[in-house]
Amino acid sequence: MKYIIIYISIFFVSVSITAQNLNRIYQSHNFKDGVFEVITNEGHYEFRLYSKEIMEVSFIPKGETYNPSSHAVVMKPKTEPWVMDLKEDKTIIEFNTLFALRECVEDINCNNNIAVKIQKSPFKIHYFYGGKLITSEKRGYYKSKHQPMEMVKGNIIADSTEKIEFNLSKEEVLYGGGARALGMNRRGHRLPLFNRAHYGYETRSELMNYTMPIVLSSNQYMIHFDNAPVGYLDLDSKGDNTLTYETISGRKTYQIIVGDSWYDMLNNYTKLTGKQPMLPRWALGNFSSRFGYHSQEEVEQTIAKFKEEKIPVDAIILDLYWFGKELKGTMGNLEVFRDSFPDFEGMVKRLKDNGVKTIPITEPFVLTTSKKWDEAVAKNILAKDSVGNDAKYDFYFGYTGIIDIYKPEGEQWFWDIYKDLANKGVAGVWGDLGEPEVHPDWVQHHTGSASEVHNIYGHDWVRLIHEGYQRDFPETRPFILMRAGYSGSQRYGMVPWSGDVNRTWGGLQSQPEIALQMGMQGLAYMHSDLGGFAGANLDDELYVRWLQYGAFNPIFRPHAQEDVPSEPVFRSEKAKRLASFAIAMRYRLLPYNYNLVYENHKYGKPLMRPLLFEEPNNSELFNYSKTYLWGNDILVSPVLEAGKKEQEVYFPKGSKWFDIETDKITEGGTAKTVQLREDFIPVYVRAGAFIPLTKMVQTTEDYDDTTFQLQYYHDSSIKESERAFYFDDGKTANAYEKGAYQILEFEAEQEGRWLEIDFEAETGANYSTGVKTIELTIHNIKNEPKKIKIGNEKVNGTYNSKYKTLTLNVTWVTSTEKEIKIKLNN
Repeated sequence: MKYIIIYISIFFVSVSITAQNLNRIYQSHNFKDGVFEVITNEGHYEFRLYSKEIMEVSFIPKGETYNPSSHAVVMKPKTEPWVMDLKEDKTIIEFNTLFALRECVEDINCNNNIAVKIQKSPFKIHYFYGGKLITSEKRGYYKSKHQPMEMVKGNIIADSTEKIEFNLSKEEVLYGGGARALGMNRRGHRLPLFNRAHYGYETRSELMNYTMPIVLSSNQYMIHFDNAPVGYLDLDSKGDNTLTYETISGRKTYQIIVGDSWYDMLNNYTKLTGKQPMLPRWALGNFSSRFGYHSQEEVEQTIAKFKEEKIPVDAIILDLYWFGKELKGTMGNLEVFRDSFPDFEGMVKRLKDNGVKTIPITEPFVLTTSKKWDEAVAKNILAKDSVGNDAKYDFYFGYTGIIDIYKPEGEQWFWDIYKDLANKGVAGVWGDLGEPEVHPDWVQHHTGSASEVHNIYGHDWVRLIHEGYQRDFPETRPFILMRAGYSGSQRYGMVPWSGDVNRTWGGLQSQPEIALQMGMQGLAYMHSDLGGFAGANLDDELYVRWLQYGAFNPIFRPHAQEDVPSEPVFRSEKAKRLASFAIAMRYRLLPYNYNLVYENHKYGKPLMRPLLFEEPNNSELFNYSKTYLWGNDILVSPVLEAGKKEQEVYFPKGSKWFDIETDKITEGGTAKTVQLREDFIPVYVRAGAFIPLTKMVQTTEDYDDTTFQLQYYHDSSIKESERAFYFDDGKTANAYEKGAYQILEFEAEQEGRWLEIDFEAETGANYSTGVKTIELTIHNIKNEPKKIKIGNEKVNGTYNSKYKTLTLNVTWVTSTEKEIKIKLNN
């Protein structure tokens, strides 16, 4: 077959006059082995293409060589010819990108490729997508001499820095830079790229545990600065329409990522840096956690209390008392403290038999007073000082060294700790203080200085655990909770949290922004210590509102200092009752939530989604986080202030929205003041949505996906609607890739007075079809239907005239299709 492609390139070249690199002089260009090279008097540029929507650009100064090592990128660049429509005259070079003729023919949006225009003098690079200018280099790469870099006050870590500058348009809003509490729009800030804990933060935090070298624009492009050493992201702090990446050393490489929608762009970014593995289903359940449980007896009594109160629970987290009695002096023991946990293995088994998983804390520090210090020194697994001695320094928990995970023997030693814990039956691990919390710049690791590896220490720590499980427990989906990471950490299964937030309303108010921003940067499981961590603030209203918000978070994990209980079973009767409602909602949504885990794994979609994804051209939503989408179809408006009786909710346009409690419908594209109740927060469902619900269980181990409720939110304005939900056993590693899955597809179509609902299944090669028992409830049926047929059988169903719902009991053999026809009585 012959393919004929007519490609019309349109460039809008009316660009505002901006600063350029006047000293950089174009000399020549060439294309070889998949690299388009542009040579200048100061060095050369290398352009690499990963897809029609991802381009990498590196500048290699004279006297230096290209460094191919990336902490983040796993995708391979194209090696075949991809430069198309190359044009050159005395002033410019222009080229489009085409990476594979066959793929382009199959892609109806093939013309939406990244294109490049290089101005020869003064030297400048412009990037286009779909014929539209998205960004351009300002001065590009340059060295900034005699400008020392200070990461922590008074701590000068470099005498000069390297920078890459871009132009910004006046109106664009900027996101990214990792986890911060600054408001959704981060333009105007100079953000340190230096992972550091912020204890007790509330509504504002400029520097936290997860910094990321990523910038996203409301103009729908993304720049990833592919470099690990510490530095800064300056998001136009001087107000001169300039974006600057600044670092002490390393790669001068960035990737431009685009897409036809926000979802496309995130899919492309997570293709570039790796998709998040699916979490085990139990990770969607309720966690029991505090700082901390002091003994085996306390652990088992706490879980017994959950069982007694009939509040579901799926995991318990052990803080540092599992390896020592005292808060200080024992970090690095990394072995069971038998005085307090005499039958640790038996305890773990008994908990597991009750459907509860055990997750112990670990840290990368080995104190000189710990049981492992002599072994760590003897086995040479610690980082060094400048003269090759084991690096030792003081911090809150004692005098310490730090495990050098970049040294092969250090990585193996640390993994052996985790392997032993896994063999004891634990189902996951918690990695704390991984910024690392204290990491002097004079410390030397096997692959570089502290300043060079600081930001990726948590990233490589989670890699160590992930790869260890792949190697030694290949059928297990581990749960890996980590306090610090970097770009690309999602591919190792990292579950991040937002650090030691204050137990105040201010602490709660910053959480939606942090979670939404991190989801936009690939780390979709960002969540908080529900109820707040720091401080002895006993505020039942705050606690309940935080847990109600948490029901629509990626992870449901109350956690706090032990002065005030974090577990609902130890709170007041009222707080316990209201918290149990939130937990019940969490468990009933298991099949819907588990599908979000699949969508994140397959497409890179966040679980929590900002409303700007719905309305990318609505500037009113660019700095908005008060209401968000949980998956595609559930709209959530958390209550973030004390004593509030009403609040305004914005309903995204293009849809109608059902109140999940009353079924009252609100037209999209409007803001509405709603009355608040103490027993739930405002939650809405998109018209045309199918929402699967399960019956209440006390642990996900009791979850049965052969029986569930299916809610369909019918509206006459929706003529056709389709949704799909992913099912597997909830525990097998790489189940989708192994074909051990089933996707159930539900479609509704209205034609005249007839509403037809069809069931269909896509079954993986290694998954057995079976029988599903479904209680289908259709909302917003104005009158009792005239006729109902399931297949060829006439049925009556149950019509509720008060709530305007129709309920049908459907038995479905998923190897076949099922058709339901309802004649409406409008």
